[in-house]
Amino acid sequence: MAADDPALADFPARAPGTRRWCFADQLGPHFLDEPHQEVLLVESRAVFRRRRFHRQKAHLLLSALRHRAAELGDQARFLQTTTYAEALDAVDEPLSVCAPTTWPARDFVLARDGVQVLASRGFVTDEQTFRRWATGRGTDGGKRLLMDDFYRAARQHHDVLMEGGEPTGGKYNFDHDNREPPPKDGASPAPEPWIPAEDEIDEQVRADLDRWEADGDVSFVGDDGPRLFPVTRRETLHRLRDFLAHRLAAFGPHEDAMLADEPWLAHSLLSAPMNLGLVDPAEVVQRAEQAYRDEGLPLNSVEGFVRQVMGWRDYIWHLYWHLGRDYRHGNALDAHAEVPAWMAELDTADLDAACLSGVVGDLRSRGWVHHIPRLMVLGNYALQRGIEPLAMTDWMHRTFVDAYDWVMVPNVVGMSQHADGGVLATKPYAAGGAYIDRMSDYCGGCRYDPKKRLGEDACPFTAGYWGFLDRVEDTLSGNRRMAQPLAGLRRLKDREAVVEQEQQRGTDPY
Repeated sequence: MAADDPALADFPARAPGTRRWCFADQLGPHFLDEPHQEVLLVESRAVFRRRRFHRQKAHLLLSALRHRAAELGDQARFLQTTTYAEALDAVDEPLSVCAPTTWPARDFVLARDGVQVLASRGFVTDEQTFRRWATGRGTDGGKRLLMDDFYRAARQHHDVLMEGGEPTGGKYNFDHDNREPPPKDGASPAPEPWIPAEDEIDEQVRADLDRWEADGDVSFVGDDGPRLFPVTRRETLHRLRDFLAHRLAAFGPHEDAMLADEPWLAHSLLSAPMNLGLVDPAEVVQRAEQAYRDEGLPLNSVEGFVRQVMGWRDYIWHLYWHLGRDYRHGNALDAHAEVPAWMAELDTADLDAACLSGVVGDLRSRGWVHHIPRLMVLGNYALQRGIEPLAMTDWMHRTFVDAYDWVMVPNVVGMSQHADGGVLATKPYAAGGAYIDRMSDYCGGCRYDPKKRLGEDACPFTAGYWGFLDRVEDTLSGNRRMAQPLAGLRRLKDREAVVEQEQQRGTDPY
């Protein structure tokens, strides 16, 4: 990155007295310097023309923005325009804005006269602190960039779940306690989450989206449906309290499990409102730690949740900037297949694989599935079938209600598709049907057998795993963590037949 790159700039922290321009992912009070600071909010229709979003994602964004405008009343100037530039041209006063969350948005605000750009907010660890930690890592002779190292440093720096300088419970990570398969009775380990009720603003958003689509201005994918995620700070805090009181205790053990008829399990469902900026993640962490100390919640569940919020979420955000603009174009495994039409349209009509059909159907219905269906079903599928990483990134960005560029570029290019050659993850997250069988209830009624790799009932993930290893064998031959899987590939007596079978299957429905 160049020295004048906006990701390296030391932006000032505050600009009280200015009108604060807040993007639609900066909607909480922590983006203001003072409670009564005047605010500019902009609703740009061009955002929805550029990308074909999930219908429920478009609804969520507009509902959150309009609810914030209504909440602020005369304190906010709310402009509904075609583009951001059109809105800013109508504002004749100095503005300040917290550094936006994407490269294009930062470039845009830095190029505007009369706009003062401030340090970013909405994450537990600030950019300068991460920069100091990361200096010298990832270079020759330096330490690897590892999330676990960052997470430990962040816990120490912010004094979270620490006792006299040592981690609560004697260790930083209780992940080994959080890998249990789903409950044997197929029931969720936690009660149903609290779901917000729609109001008149939601009705108007739905009417506008219907009209825009009928007029041909925009096009959506996925089902419309009742709003499932918070759009105000009040709703977000209600969901957080509900999670802490009724669901967090059960979160840890089964956080990697999947159940066909229980999409929520014990997950917090806070990623969408956090990524809208409705609550400061530092407050989320503080409340979770306080619940542990006051209510005696299981440490493995509390630590696992804290690690998601101030560990992984923060780490992904900082890597988005640290790794630079060109990181998104990584394609170390030379994957060039297109996103198949059934995936692009969220069409399950011809999908016979129960896990794929279930996950894609859930995504169509809700615009959300938790992190394991994303990584080990959708991402695993794309990895095995060689879908182009940037195309997969764009697809996930558009179809998940909690997805943004900063979220998806490191998660998909780095973690899910191993397209960065190992910068983020030491080996690809590829797995056969045995993993899905162990961690879900999908395989019991599926026409495919997770134990078979050849034949009409061969599991596409099991066979696809070996097809994937065959395709990337030369590229990954120097990866020590892949030595055992590649040795297994070389021992396969039916390797040639399996590879030919999977080449014929390609990305067609199965």
